[in-house]
Amino acid sequence: MPDERKTLEQRAQMTDLERLRHSCAHVLATAILRIWPEAQFAAGPPVETGFYYDIDLPHRISPDDFERIEAEMKKEIKANHTFERLAVSRDEALEMGRSGRLAALGERREPSRFKLDIIEGIPEGEEITFYQNGDFIDLCAGPHVMRTGNIGAFRLTSVASAYYKGDEKNPQLQRIYGTAFKNKTQLEEWFAMLEEAKRRDHRKLGKELELFAFDDDVGPGLPIWLPRGAALIEELEKLAKETEFAAGYQRVRTPHIARESMYLKSGHLPYYKDSMFPPMELSEAPESVEKLKDRKENVSRVISAKLRPFLNKIYDDEEEATSAGAEAFEAIYADTFEFFEANRSPENAERYYLKAMNCPHHHKCFGAVPRSYRELPLRLAEYGVNYRYEQSGELFGLMRVRAMQMNDAHIYLTPEQFEDEFNAVNQMYLKYFKIFGIEKYLMRFSTHDPARLGDKYVNDPELWLKTETMVRDVLQRSGINYVEVPNEAAFYGPKIDVQVWSAIGREFTIATNQVDFAVPARFGLVYKDRDNTEKTPLCIHRAPLGTHERYIAFLIEHYAGNFPLWLNPEQVRVLPIGDEEPLVDYAKAIHAELRTHGVRCEMDLGTDPIKAKIAAAEQMKVHTMLVIGHRDLEANAVSVRIHGQGNLGARPRAEVVAELLSAIRLRSP
Repeated sequence: MPDERKTLEQRAQMTDLERLRHSCAHVLATAILRIWPEAQFAAGPPVETGFYYDIDLPHRISPDDFERIEAEMKKEIKANHTFERLAVSRDEALEMGRSGRLAALGERREPSRFKLDIIEGIPEGEEITFYQNGDFIDLCAGPHVMRTGNIGAFRLTSVASAYYKGDEKNPQLQRIYGTAFKNKTQLEEWFAMLEEAKRRDHRKLGKELELFAFDDDVGPGLPIWLPRGAALIEELEKLAKETEFAAGYQRVRTPHIARESMYLKSGHLPYYKDSMFPPMELSEAPESVEKLKDRKENVSRVISAKLRPFLNKIYDDEEEATSAGAEAFEAIYADTFEFFEANRSPENAERYYLKAMNCPHHHKCFGAVPRSYRELPLRLAEYGVNYRYEQSGELFGLMRVRAMQMNDAHIYLTPEQFEDEFNAVNQMYLKYFKIFGIEKYLMRFSTHDPARLGDKYVNDPELWLKTETMVRDVLQRSGINYVEVPNEAAFYGPKIDVQVWSAIGREFTIATNQVDFAVPARFGLVYKDRDNTEKTPLCIHRAPLGTHERYIAFLIEHYAGNFPLWLNPEQVRVLPIGDEEPLVDYAKAIHAELRTHGVRCEMDLGTDPIKAKIAAAEQMKVHTMLVIGHRDLEANAVSVRIHGQGNLGARPRAEVVAELLSAIRLRSP
């Protein structure tokens, strides 16, 4: 999907670290020009993990070049040049671009072609600025640190290919990534965290622990959940369903596809079209061509019989009459065939889309029966499967996929009920954070851009302001940790993106919570109020556990695959020491007892030594291992081992079973 240009307001809200990294991108460009003066530059923004600059250069930059580039960057930082802001007119900016002076150390023969294109995209009336450090001048809205010497510790990290402005129709550029921090200690801590993140990478652990797989025949971005991964899904769904049932939610089920007309009505088409799979075009003509072919012989006999009396009067010869009847039928059949073929053309076909979101389907559930104010708030929940056409370059393990199972629900309510319901949703998030040991979180409250009403956002300024105020008030009164981010709302209302940090400090966006004041009216959703008038409900979209795919990716990395007992795909493994019949029978009895109580318990009845059996269980990160020897058999006991903790010693069998069941039921950490 093409990159969206940041507004001046968004740029002004850069953090100190983002300013430092933005400035480091300019220093990177300065260094590259000192080595390769012919380099052309596109964009060089700060990003979540550091910064990058997109470059067009005949020389193919590789990590082997990083040391040389970094040496030039250090020279520029040591020079301690001021970042000087220069406001210019559009004509002056264009002239500088044509002379090759932008993103350059001086004038050049070649114009600064990418910068010229960017200038053309700046709205009329918006201020155009340059930033200069030493000889380097760049088209830039800022902001920056005061001087190059304010840049602390930095490092170049990787190089990749990227289309200009994210559009595959544009030239492919080299993207040089780096990161920067205030000091060397923070930089080293960051890279230590990255090394730990590699060890916890959900793609790596997902394969090692046999949780999920991807297959070329199935298609990119379409995960296959293996039995151990499916166990994680079952546990998450069980948690969600128990929590939602207790909170008064009702469950619904909806199809995986729908007609184009429904998405046009909801407004997801055309707003969301680029993220949806292409439509399926289906003919729904009254009679298909295939059926017409099947009936040809029968129809031929009927027509011939009807025409025969008339043909016999015209033709004296029997053969001529028969031939004329056949010709008449063929002419009629050909015309009919042509008619039905026309009805199968794309112009007359019905278009169906794979479900990219559950909202319209749930609106149809609300509207399926008459509603009264007494039913509100009405909470409809579904673990709906959605399909979104993510660009191939954006796919990333389970974090970015094309098929996802979403912990979705829509709450239909009156304005008076909004605060209690919205706060209840937030409390549900906090409950889940506690269960999963998530200590750091942030709610990103996204509002609309008034300048994009009718374009990116539903054109109803009064309702935008009203609902944004309602959300803001609830967040403030509840003491929820949040930040307000302009111009990132959903097209139909304000939203909250929930960001959490894993055990090693990596940031993830895992869920969303949205307010919809527009789409229920489009669907004609109404309820009878106390005064017997029809009113349109507000709607809260919420998905506290996000999608299975993204949430499980987070949990894999958060726990490093060492899932707590209640969540672990294999909660218990029984390991007899030897294959004597009494030991095996005892192991089977314990296995059967635990399975009867719903515990995911397996046995290893192989002939390997016990050390090898324990090592195999540890490798698969089985939570609890019950080792059984002759002494355990005689004492009706088991020797308990916990993954990562080692041998906890022998204990009575009944006591161990009771503790396991209690820990699973309570979802203990």
